[in-house]
Amino acid sequence: MSNNTSSNKAVVPEAKGALDRFKFEVANELGVPLTDGYNGNLTSKQNGSVGGYMVKKMIEQQERQMSSGSQGGQY
Repeated sequence: MSNNTSSNKAVVPEAKGALDRFKFEVANELGVPLTDGYNGNLTSKQNGSVGGYMVKKMIEQQERQMSSGSQGGQY
């Protein structure tokens, strides 16, 4: 089944700038030479490491927020 919608659109467009800064911060931490613009010279492994580490850090942050919140509510 095929559709013409892209899954690469921000759910919250206002967060695009912050996500871009976060991406460059993570790339820098990992030593991936990410540049603004074309990055076709990077390997899949390099690009995947940036995306994977971004997800890991976002999950860790969410877990911290959830554990410090109210303990009585359901999610």
